[in-house]
Amino acid sequence: MAVSFELTEDQIELQKWVHQFAEDVVRPAAHEYDEREETPWEVIQEAAKIGLYSIDFFATQSFEESGLGIPIAMEELFWGDAGIGLAIVGTSLAAASVSANGTPEQVGQWVPAMFGTESEPKLAAFCSSEPDAGSDVGAMRTRAVYDEKTDEWVLNGTKTWATNGGIADIHVVTAVVDPELRARGHASFVVPPGTKGLYQGQKFLKHGIRASHTAEVVLEDCRIPADCLLGGREKLDERLARAREGARTGRTQPSMATFERTRPAVGAQAIGVARAAYDYALEYAKQREQFGRAIIENQSIAFMLADMKTSIDAARLLVWRAAWMARNGQQFTAAEGSMSKLVAGETAVRVTEQAMQILGGNGYTRDYPVERMARDAKIYTIFEGTSEIQRLVIARTISGVHIR
Repeated sequence: MAVSFELTEDQIELQKWVHQFAEDVVRPAAHEYDEREETPWEVIQEAAKIGLYSIDFFATQSFEESGLGIPIAMEELFWGDAGIGLAIVGTSLAAASVSANGTPEQVGQWVPAMFGTESEPKLAAFCSSEPDAGSDVGAMRTRAVYDEKTDEWVLNGTKTWATNGGIADIHVVTAVVDPELRARGHASFVVPPGTKGLYQGQKFLKHGIRASHTAEVVLEDCRIPADCLLGGREKLDERLARAREGARTGRTQPSMATFERTRPAVGAQAIGVARAAYDYALEYAKQREQFGRAIIENQSIAFMLADMKTSIDAARLLVWRAAWMARNGQQFTAAEGSMSKLVAGETAVRVTEQAMQILGGNGYTRDYPVERMARDAKIYTIFEGTSEIQRLVIARTISGVHIR
């Protein structure tokens, strides 16, 4: 198969379409919603009107042949603003969980409902992390117990760091069904709209991505129908039986299956933030004069910009490779998904800091957008697996050794 880095006409059109929305709708609202720390409903509604926030867009780009549709769209949208971008795409994480773990019938029922309609968009939330567990999914405490009398699952526990948590119409919750099996004794559940026993806990006031709602989700005797178990009871029982026998299940733990599918897309988000800061710093350096000449004429500034551009392009190639591999069924034999997220996240932090340095004192004020971009960038070394967790995954994969 020939290798080409040239985008197709459809990919170029997608890139231009999302970029235009980011430039015309997202960027003008970015500062306001960062200051207000509120969900940008008006922007989400505009995205729904043009089809950017919809199941059709999610499905079409997820199954696009090269696998680059989602990364291309993510980069452009997050070039506009990371907080608003995450408010728009946060639902797709829950949708990815249902797609990864659910039956075809469950995917058909729940994924469209997560996005709603053009005139009435909805939100969904993926709830995996817990206050005392973090990256240690084996320490998860949220329990799901089957009630044979009512044919329901009863959920109890607290989730944290949930994007759209508590304000979403649909929640996807990962819970322990067999405590003795630790991480291999988990299952994922859909909690339908209006279910009693689920409510929002603490809303977090964050360093960055402040237009994206992040909160605790508390489950107290939360009862859901038996068919809300993703994948169904028969498959769960088979998987647990194999796990009890000490055999490998052949199937990734539910939370990890979701993260594996989304890491290249998260890397693309980080690249969008980095590129936005680089673009701003480059234009600033061309126009800002000191000692009678533009500061870009100084090697220290020019070399910094050269490093920024090189890092961004290198990170993008890792993301595109991982996205192509995932779409074409290639195994991540060296944890290529984690590589892409690791490099892209750390590139975003480094590039946004360099952009602030180029702007000097101006870069440290909220009057200039690179300050917000630097705050937004930091999350990409933390969520969906910290940089340290990505290195652990990579190290274990390439060595075959259970490194702690």
